[in-house]
Amino acid sequence: MKNKLIISIVTVFLTAGFLSLGYCAPKEEWKEHRSYHFIIYYKDIPLDFVKSVEETAETYYQEITRNLGFTRLDNWSWDKRAKIYVYRDGEDYITSAKQAGWSHGVADWMNKEIRTYPAATGFFDSLLPHEMGHIIFREFVGSNPYVPLWLDEGVAMYQEKAKRWGVNKEVKKAIEAGRFIPLSDLSTIRLYSNTDQELVNLFYTEAASIVYYLITELGEYKFVDLCKELKNGKSFEKAIVATYMRFKDMDDLNKAWVDYLKR
Repeated sequence: MKNKLIISIVTVFLTAGFLSLGYCAPKEEWKEHRSYHFIIYYKDIPLDFVKSVEETAETYYQEITRNLGFTRLDNWSWDKRAKIYVYRDGEDYITSAKQAGWSHGVADWMNKEIRTYPAATGFFDSLLPHEMGHIIFREFVGSNPYVPLWLDEGVAMYQEKAKRWGVNKEVKKAIEAGRFIPLSDLSTIRLYSNTDQELVNLFYTEAASIVYYLITELGEYKFVDLCKELKNGKSFEKAIVATYMRFKDMDDLNKAWVDYLKR
């Protein structure tokens, strides 16, 4: 189900072109709960659950901006708060938010909105940090079309603590089995609902691994510099060369990553 959730998120970004989902529920249907960085809209959900969403989202906000090394230029406060729409159940979410039957949540980074429902798989541990990771990353780098999908998804997965552990081991297995996808090829992959599941799994595993390498091995400050280069409109390869003097192209980065995995 998590893979289907991920594909749903990717499909939204690809088909909507990072534009607004274009849906506005009638205001009278929603109750509203405000925190410092978030406005939570909910339907027929216990207030205790809503407060748990608030507390968890606030914690993730601090963690994500910190572990990415991002300095907040525009704080999420007052009229800049992010919005979380929590539908009463899966049926309400699918019908009202006009989502596919297997979708558990979607994010719209341009409007800083997350839409989901309480029983969504991994609501607190996976879905919420993943979607917030997308929004915070994209808000920082902007709509640069040269940002590879794997980087966007890898950053989001890096926010899921459980996804950080074990991915390097799995990528190493793929290398040994001859299934490894080099960065140059990984950057051309697009995922859809009918994409082969084995390819989907390997794509996200490698995405999580390379982002882990960029942040933990090459350093948070350098990762921020990389994102700034992307924000300025550079291609990923040019951003890599401008940020890391040791790499002359993406193949150099790929080799360093593979050597790191083989240690």
